Amino acid sequence: MRSYPHNSPQAAARIVALTMLADGNLSHDEFMAMEQQQMAAQLGLLPSELMEVLYDCCEDLQSSPWMTWDEVCRVSQATLTGLLDEVSDPVLQQRVLQCCEQLAEADSHVAEGEAVLLATVAAWWNLPHVLPRPDWVEAPRAAA
Repeated sequence: MRSYPHNSPQAAARIVALTMLADGNLSHDEFMAMEQQQMAAQLGLLPSELMEVLYDCCEDLQSSPWMTWDEVCRVSQATLTGLLDEVSDPVLQQRVLQCCEQLAEADSHVAEGEAVLLATVAAWWNLPHVLPRPDWVEAPRAAA
């Protein structure tokens, strides 16, 4: 995956983009929530820049040689936590998690992939997780 500067709007937006992709479906409801909640502005981006990060994220995931087609919207735990480490500002972390939760709820259904991603983000950043975590989702331990 391409790299972004530490705590940059793009690094934060990539986590949001991964949430949109976590269920394997970019839905109209998610795009509407992104627009209504002005997520681009919350992350310090123009709407077109947020879309560019989403496009780049899709491109990076599709070009990963180790993934099969049905896994294309998933990243490994190690990759995800590496990307999460690029966002260390507590205020930015909270903002990103809030955006991710809003997107996961946008279609009135939190899919398994979304639940796993949200649980990982919250645990890694040691933030309270608003959405209930299903019993079958084990969140990783946060970095020490």
